[in-house]
Amino acid sequence: MKIVHRVIKGAMLSTISIAALGVGSVAYAQNNAPADENAEDQADDNNGFDDNEIVVTATKREQTLQEIPVAVTVTSAESIEKAQVRDLNDLQTIAPTLRVGQLQSSANTNFIIRGFGNGANNAGIEPSVGVFIDGVYRSRSAAQIGDLPNLQRVEVLRGPQSTLFGKNASAGVISIVTREPQYVFGGSVEASYGNFNAIIGKADITGPIADNIAFSLAANYNKRDGYANDLNLGTKVNERNRYGFRGQLLVEPSDVFKIRIIGDYDKIDEDCCVAGNLFNGPTGAIVNALAGGIGLDAENPFSYDVYTNLPSENLIDNFGGSIQMDYDLGTIGLTSITAYRGVDSFSNQDSDFTAADLLQRNINDTKIRTFTQEFRVSSDFDGPFNFLLGGYYFKENIDIANDIEYGADFRAYGNALLGAATGGALNFSILEGAFGASDAAAGIITDPTAYAGRFFAQGTGYPNEIYTLDNDALSLFGTVDFDVTDKLTLTGGFNYTKDNKDFSSNVTATDAFAAIDFNAPQYAAFRQQLLIGGGAPAQLAAYLAANPTTTTVPAPFVGGPAGATVPLSALGIADANPLAGLRAFQFQPRLVNFPNSVEDGKTNDDKFTYSLRLAYEATDSLNVYASYATGFKASSVNLSRDSRPFASDAAALGSAGLLQPNQNFGTRFAGPENAEVFEIGIKGAWDVAAFNLTLFKQSIKGFQTNIFTGTGFALANAGEQSTDGIEFDGSVSPTDNLKFSAALVYLDPKYDSYPNSTTGDLTGTRPSGIPAISTTLGVDYDLPLGADNVLNLHADYHYESKVFLFDDNVSNPAADAFAKANFSRTVNALSASASVILDNGLQVSVWGRNLTGAEYITTAFPSVGQAGSFSGYPSQPRTYGVTAKYKF
Repeated sequence: MKIVHRVIKGAMLSTISIAALGVGSVAYAQNNAPADENAEDQADDNNGFDDNEIVVTATKREQTLQEIPVAVTVTSAESIEKAQVRDLNDLQTIAPTLRVGQLQSSANTNFIIRGFGNGANNAGIEPSVGVFIDGVYRSRSAAQIGDLPNLQRVEVLRGPQSTLFGKNASAGVISIVTREPQYVFGGSVEASYGNFNAIIGKADITGPIADNIAFSLAANYNKRDGYANDLNLGTKVNERNRYGFRGQLLVEPSDVFKIRIIGDYDKIDEDCCVAGNLFNGPTGAIVNALAGGIGLDAENPFSYDVYTNLPSENLIDNFGGSIQMDYDLGTIGLTSITAYRGVDSFSNQDSDFTAADLLQRNINDTKIRTFTQEFRVSSDFDGPFNFLLGGYYFKENIDIANDIEYGADFRAYGNALLGAATGGALNFSILEGAFGASDAAAGIITDPTAYAGRFFAQGTGYPNEIYTLDNDALSLFGTVDFDVTDKLTLTGGFNYTKDNKDFSSNVTATDAFAAIDFNAPQYAAFRQQLLIGGGAPAQLAAYLAANPTTTTVPAPFVGGPAGATVPLSALGIADANPLAGLRAFQFQPRLVNFPNSVEDGKTNDDKFTYSLRLAYEATDSLNVYASYATGFKASSVNLSRDSRPFASDAAALGSAGLLQPNQNFGTRFAGPENAEVFEIGIKGAWDVAAFNLTLFKQSIKGFQTNIFTGTGFALANAGEQSTDGIEFDGSVSPTDNLKFSAALVYLDPKYDSYPNSTTGDLTGTRPSGIPAISTTLGVDYDLPLGADNVLNLHADYHYESKVFLFDDNVSNPAADAFAKANFSRTVNALSASASVILDNGLQVSVWGRNLTGAEYITTAFPSVGQAGSFSGYPSQPRTYGVTAKYKF
């Protein structure tokens, strides 16, 4: 195989054959000379790319893309610059295997590879796609979505990567590699202006401090007016307002020892993200009436006009530092990466997304502190055997404070719904009087008017929610490469991970209506009154009122024989309790806090995962490989008001006196995910063309799902989800100035087993939101302007085939047909740029993203607290602008 080295007098990457699969993991083997020895090389080779010789570190060893027997997509800094990619959310348009879902706030983003991925909306749910920046794990999306730093490349590793990356890479890895400080003074200054008054500034500088010390400093600023309008508040929404700083120090005490120190800080302060109305259900008229005329822009999400009561506030402070030390002992390399990171994320939203004041606040204040330590030892022997062995320690503490409260209009909203459901027979004042009188007569309260005005009173709900999670994890990992022949290499890898989580909740509920137990015996007289008013015979009404949970009645009550019973369903009665329909209004019930005498608030997982790979160098230009790998993701914890005890704990909780009125059950956590993948790949690289082709079958057992139901999230394990797929990417350069590129992904996913979904047994159905075909086509042309100046023309087209936005609704075929007819997505987006690049370092570009004006819904969901209505997040509109950059 090949080891990469630099030719000192030029920017080309060259190769030398050796009899080992990979090279040493010490990244500085290419670049460890003092300033004078490699100054020209560093100045010329800033991005690590030269035609087909793309250097990657996806296996924690530095190899060329051609050599590495792993399914990986590599995007260079140059490609990212031409496509005007600002953050990981934009990256999906040029890497079709990756999908990024922006949800209700800047801190909630889902990364999906091959149709697998989760982790947003709840800090207790770790992502299935791991994001690493310079080898340091970013554990939550709030720490991942800032503007991309001073890049060298982005590597997207597809499929389970747990062997080398541990517990949170069951679906894949995004590895971002930034440039090291250089020993030659240089840098760049960049400014952009675009529509929506977008102003972007970037600057970086690097150079030597001493013969063996170099530094770099970088800063970025990104501000843009919102492209959506809140017509109720008179403000712009979906703005950009973020900035960041990054500093590095490279110290090389000797030719064999290198220290890289990185510190960074970035801040986001934005009003984001709008949700448009996709379908205006029966609640829409009530919302409009409460809002004084217009409460929402019905079924017109791409007007980008919304109506809310308060700005959607997003404040994120992301900071941290790392120290990487590499020591080269010749045939052995040692690497240590120590990192500490912090994320403070605050959001406050009008989560009903209407001008009616249904929810007056929904605050989430999350603080995450993460410490990681990785140590690796790797070999670079001349013989047929090489190895990499390492250990990884992860410690994280999460503290969450939430506050969700009813607004001034919610009581009137609920009364309107209640009146419509009962023909005007009931309202909350009537219910407050009836329940108050019954509880007073039973001696539960002393004042029969105690409930007056309390049902859905403004400011009640969950005003105080506190959650904590402490996570400790330890991994041991390694790989062994054995050259069976000079062209055939067998690789085996392993990872053992032990993961322990301790979690707690302290939630105060003040929703008085949700605390009412409609089955309580003191309400029997009221139930009987309602049954008689509904036309039930007196004897039957008395029996049902006294037995509100029964599903049968004595047959003589309905003219049947003595000793027999008749099912209620045969009588057209849905529930013995005439108050049962009111349970749909009990949105915020009292919760069982944890840990408690029954639930210990702990998860303890451990798993051994492994990989096997056979790689064959058919020719100098063609490599093939076959591999099998397993993956693991530890348990995810429901740190939210939707956390419920497991049904299996019901008896013990009842014995301990911990059950609450109207207690329901669900999950405290979702168990581990276990992944596996079979892959066959072929990679070719020639002077004018290169391609990568991968065929795979991937599955995850216990896939962790977190589905929004309209009033909360249901966290659970799907039985098994699998995907068969084909991935292709390639490029061809007919001339030195012209390059065509194409990337194509075909996915055929299904739920192999999912019997307990919120919409019925989904076994055998296709998961929503995963396109069968995703493709990106690109063209790049350099037109010489004189001797050393160039006009670069670039375009890329991104396509995703039609997908449905909701899983099948097996339990309600009519609702399923409605969803399929109304909620789908197809993507057709064209981006382009034209850049004049002068030999004096000046570059001026005009660019546009989504020039086709593609409109699609990224994510759809049932509207919050508005049964029958649906909302969704609309795609970003066309953007364009001009950029000037000067390199020195």
